[in-house]
Amino acid sequence: MTPALAVISAVPLHGIGGRGDPAVPVWLAAYAAGSAVAVSFFGLAAFWSSARFEQVKGGRPLPSVLARVVGSGPLRLVLRALTLAALLLWLAAGWLGPDDADGNLAPTWLYAWFWVGLVPLSVLLGPVWRAVNPVRTLASAARRVAGVRPRPLPDRWRHWPAFAGLAAFAWLELVPEWSAEPRVVAAFGTAWVLVHTAAGTWFGPHWFGRGDGFEVYSGLLARLSPLSRDAGGRLALRSPMAHLAGLRPDRSLTAVICLLLGSTGFDGLSRSRPWRHATGGLDGAAHLVAYSLGLVACVALVMLVFAAATGAAARHRTRGGLPEGGMGRRFAHSLVPIVVGYAVAHYATFAVTQGQLGYLLATDPFGRGWDVLGTGGSVTVDHAVMSPALTSLVQVGAIVAGHVVGVVAAHDRAVATFPRRSLRPAQYPLLAAMVAFTAGGIVLVTAP
Repeated sequence: MTPALAVISAVPLHGIGGRGDPAVPVWLAAYAAGSAVAVSFFGLAAFWSSARFEQVKGGRPLPSVLARVVGSGPLRLVLRALTLAALLLWLAAGWLGPDDADGNLAPTWLYAWFWVGLVPLSVLLGPVWRAVNPVRTLASAARRVAGVRPRPLPDRWRHWPAFAGLAAFAWLELVPEWSAEPRVVAAFGTAWVLVHTAAGTWFGPHWFGRGDGFEVYSGLLARLSPLSRDAGGRLALRSPMAHLAGLRPDRSLTAVICLLLGSTGFDGLSRSRPWRHATGGLDGAAHLVAYSLGLVACVALVMLVFAAATGAAARHRTRGGLPEGGMGRRFAHSLVPIVVGYAVAHYATFAVTQGQLGYLLATDPFGRGWDVLGTGGSVTVDHAVMSPALTSLVQVGAIVAGHVVGVVAAHDRAVATFPRRSLRPAQYPLLAAMVAFTAGGIVLVTAP
């Protein structure tokens, strides 16, 4: 084992890879973060009296040359070919490479470079996974070869297949002790490819927008991207807040958002000292049961808190009656920035360390002793690239920023939903929920 791998082996393959000493006391960080969210709300209530993001705006179209390059067929074909090659290499590394997480790239590719990498790519560039999804390529080829005519996707399914897929991934990442074993990762990837290739062949390309959990996740994150398409389908720059306000999730997509938030919360809880103390003596089936119940409980708690807050808000008089689809689905978009903030807070350190080029150069994916790049085993990975103080500041800042953006999105929607007389009292339950999410998130990522 090279020196780099010896260091890497000490880092868990999920979460943020260790907490370190917080820059400030946990109670002070939680109190200050909750106060920041509350203060931002009262500031908005005082000075933000009309909805600014509810009207659909096309934005400013990109220069025609840049739009043609970005949207060109050859570029998309090249990108899909590259991602398909990467998918095959990842599966080959998982099945044929070393049977340990230290010397095999497959776990890091899934948990660090892909899952964590989707966050900045989608927020900056839009729904990138939809554009380069290699399983779409496989399904398209299978339809042409088999001559299959796509069937309509049942309306009652909505986004529940995506919810099921993301729940399975969250369980794999956070529950079993063997989640980082390369063969397990390869088995999950193979099953994912087979299921979605078959479904995409049978139902056509529309399947992926509702059934592929990773594509749905990327699409949710892309709501905060400045890049979008206008009514004519042209690439344009527009306010991410207006893009976010255009999200009208159904019940299943709201459940997906709560799943993302709750599973990230459980990631922090599972590494806290009280949880480790309570479950330290468990192994095997007992470990799986305890962690599975913990994951379900965290997701259910997020759903219940959000449902209670929006249910309380629904008791107040609204403009033109209760919004179509219910109050929860009308305000679910305000949770998306919180999902992004939690993701950055939990995975920033992990991404910076496991995503370093040194890790790629130091790992022999197939265990054949190859040194293609001539590194001679001398490559090192800098695990001290982010100090404990910087890590804490990034964590707290990401959670607070996510919640403040969520408060802005919720307030703008509330201005369009409630008359002025009931505007403030209708938002108090939502404010209480966001303050609770903020303080709870700070405790879960910074407490030892």
